[in-house]
Order: sequence, then C-alpha cells, then structure tokens
Amino acid sequence: MTDFLNDWGIALMVFLPLVGVAIMMVIPGQEEETHKLIALVTSLGSAVMGVLLLQNFDYDRTKDLQFLVDQRWIEVINARFTVGLDGISLPLVALTLLVTPLVIIYSWNHIPDPGNAKAFLILMLVLHTGMLGTFVAQDLVLFFVFFEVVLLPMYFMIGVWGGENRLYAAIKFFLYTLFGSAFMLVAFLALYWVTGSQTFNLQDLAAEVASRDIPLRTQVLIFGGMFLGFGIKVPMFPFHTWLPDAHTQAPTQGSVILAAVLLKLGTYGFVRIALPILPEAAVEWAPWIGLLAVIGIIYGALGCLAQTDMKRLIAFSSVAHMGYVMLGIATLTNFGINAAIFGMVAHGLITGMLFFIAGSVKERYHTLEIKRLGGLLVQAPHMGWILGFTSMASLGLPGLAGFWGEFPAILAAYNPAPGLSVSLFRTYMVIAAVGTVLAAAYLLWLLQRTAFGTPSEEFAHDDHIHDTVFTEWVAWVPMLILIVVLGFIPSLIFDVTNAPATVVGDVFEALGR
Repeated sequence: MTDFLNDWGIALMVFLPLVGVAIMMVIPGQEEETHKLIALVTSLGSAVMGVLLLQNFDYDRTKDLQFLVDQRWIEVINARFTVGLDGISLPLVALTLLVTPLVIIYSWNHIPDPGNAKAFLILMLVLHTGMLGTFVAQDLVLFFVFFEVVLLPMYFMIGVWGGENRLYAAIKFFLYTLFGSAFMLVAFLALYWVTGSQTFNLQDLAAEVASRDIPLRTQVLIFGGMFLGFGIKVPMFPFHTWLPDAHTQAPTQGSVILAAVLLKLGTYGFVRIALPILPEAAVEWAPWIGLLAVIGIIYGALGCLAQTDMKRLIAFSSVAHMGYVMLGIATLTNFGINAAIFGMVAHGLITGMLFFIAGSVKERYHTLEIKRLGGLLVQAPHMGWILGFTSMASLGLPGLAGFWGEFPAILAAYNPAPGLSVSLFRTYMVIAAVGTVLAAAYLLWLLQRTAFGTPSEEFAHDDHIHDTVFTEWVAWVPMLILIVVLGFIPSLIFDVTNAPATVVGDVFEALGR
C-alpha cells in the first residue's frame, strides 16, 4: 500500500475529480440525479485517497516532503511534475477534501437557477482539482497552472448562476486576479533567469538564492511581483474590492468554496513560495505587509458595520479575518506562520458555514436585506442557533476554532523576527486587538437583527419558511464539529505545522543575527 501511495496517491487524489468530469461529459444533462451522484462519488473518492495519505503520513517528519512524485513534464524549460505533502500543505489539503463533497451534498436540492446541474457540478469538480493541485505542487510552473485553473470555473459560476449584477462581479473577479497572476508569472520567470539554475523546483530555487549574491533590490522587485499575485488572491487591502461583489453575486456554493478554500491559495503562496525563496526581500516587505494587514482588519470590520446585506457583511468579514492571517505571516516567525495556517483553516470552516447559512436564508426569504429579516429563531430555530454558534466562532470566542485563528496572530506581533521593528509590530498588535472588538460588534449586530425578535410582518405568515433540512444537516454538521474540536484541541493542527513553520522561521532568525 505504501508503494502504491508513494507512486500514485497524490496524483489520484488530485485528478480523480477530472475522471468524474470526463464521465459526466458523455451523459445527457437531463439526468440530473446521475450527475449529482457522479460528482459526489468522485469527490468522495478523492477524499478517500486523501484519508489514506493522512493515515500513512509520517507525523514525526512533517517538515519533509512525503509521497513525493517527480516526473518529467515540460523538458524544454525543465519544468517538472513535482508534487508532495508536508505539514504546511496537509491541513489545507484536508480542508479542501472536506469542503468540496459537503458543498456537493448541499447542492443536492440547492442547484441554483438556471438549473443546469451537469455544467454546475463539472465546474465544481474542476475547481476541486485546481485547489488540490495548488496545495501539493512543488514546481513553480505547475503551481501557476493549478493556481490559474480555478479562475475560469469560478468566473462561470458567478457569471451564469449569480445574482442580478453577476456579470459585473464575474468580470471584476477575473480581471483583478488575472492582473495579479500576470505579475506573479513575471516574478517566477525573473527568479528562473536571475538564479541561472534552470529549474522551477521550489527547494532548488531557495537553495540557489541562498548560495548566490543576488542584489537585494532585484529580490525586492521579484517579491513585489509575487506580492501582487498572492495579495490580490487573499485579498489584502487595497486589492480587496473584488471580493464583496464576487461573494454577494455568487451562488451559495461558489461563496462557500471561495471563502473556505480559494482565498487560501494566496496566503499559502506567501508561506510556501515567497518567504522561503526570498527571505531577505521578505524582511524588507514585512512591515508593509503588516501595515496593510491591520488596515484590512479595521477597514473590513468598519465595512461590515456599514452593510445592509447579510452576504456582503460576511464578505467584508473575510477581509478582516484574512488580515489576521497576513499579520501572522508578516511577523516572519514560526509562531506567526503557525497562527496563519491555523487561521486559514479556521476561517475556511467558519466563514464557509456563514455563507451556507446565508444561502439557506436567501432560499427561504428570497432576500438578504438585514432590515427585512428577523425572528429566525422563531421560524427556523435550528438554523438560528447554528447562526449564533457560527457567529460566536467568527468573533473569536475561546473554545471555538476562531479564537486560535486570531489570538496567536495578535500575540505573534508582540515579538516579530529579528530585523523587524518591535515597536512597529506591537503597534500593529494593538490595532489588531481593537479589530476583535469591532468583530464582536458587527457579528452580534447581525445576529440580533436576523435571529432575535419576532418575524417581520412581511414573512410572519409565509408557509415556505422552514427549518434546516436533511441535506443541510449532512453538509453542516462535520464543519460545526470541527469548529468545536479545533477550538478545544488546536494541537491537531499546530503539531502538524510547527516543524515546517520552524524551518521557515529559523531562516529569518539566522538573517537577523
């Protein structure tokens, strides 16, 4: 079994969804139930391969790449099909393998109009492959291919199945992310030529940069190209403006995948590529990344307080919460990077759940205007309690996953890596702490307006409003359980990420000495 997993495990996990796509392509679109079943089975098949990899993963060597596959691919530029798993990628792969099947289960009776289950589920499976591939790629060209694969499916999900302004939101999403990707590709190519190593392998490039006397200005410029590509995907302030529009107009499934996994491609890019390969440039950029992170935390929170639409409020909360992730990364310490990875997983579970709930509220009330909602605990008590629970997790209540996504990142800013201004980062720490108060304000305000009180006169006697249904329970319960489990046992993630995060942090410790 071990030999099989070493040779085929990751490839099967990544590409099984595309097998489902190939099968679905030859089946008529009218057979909706068949398409739903194929999509679910192939996504679960991918998850089973992921579980086998998790079971056979050596947790005493989390800093080492395991199940490594290194095959010839594009020989003319020496780009190789190199994939592997370590402690940094493992939690994000697990998150992706969990969320996608749950979204497909939720879609069983929630296919958005116009009802074309075949195309909708095919796009979801292509997204699945792109997201998984990004997290396991160990070659810059391969990473870029997977990173861009997710762009078109999400564009069509928003543009075809989105809300009234879906075309505007889809084009904005596409142009913003493509703009950043262009700079990222230039940065990758510049790195390839500057090192003269004739390789795109991540570990080899990091070693080449460390051994060569590359001018700091050149490194800073290359890091800037990566910063644009990854920062827009996060999205960081001031590149965030595509996100509220995309979330507001996207169908529920698109919003959940976007929040739970897609945004993590950007933060993962910083941890996997930008920091290890260009550490000296990272030290120069870190104060500015930290500044934009805390601006995003406060701006996102204030933006939430100004919203009248439930989904748009949750979208602005993503800007704030991803700010904590970026603040952890900006400290350039192993503690901060640990906090950032945990924050990615916690945000994926919690904000994904919030978008699930918003979608179900929209289905029942046909609106997400906060002033028109109310009395959810009266008309749909289970859904109201789930909204309350998820809101508490999102505001960082101790005992739930959101706490460990924010508190360690704030604490990490107290003692940044050598070479960074301690006083500056402690100022960032204070500002980020204020953001947690604002988070409590906007989330409790949302909960009070939508869940408490009595139903508005408009919906008081609407027979279509019902409580949580079976497919919603099946899709939501695993995420709700994980929010609690990770809140009480954060070591489930920290024990996996600590060793590889320490490897990255030690580089900056050495630079500062």
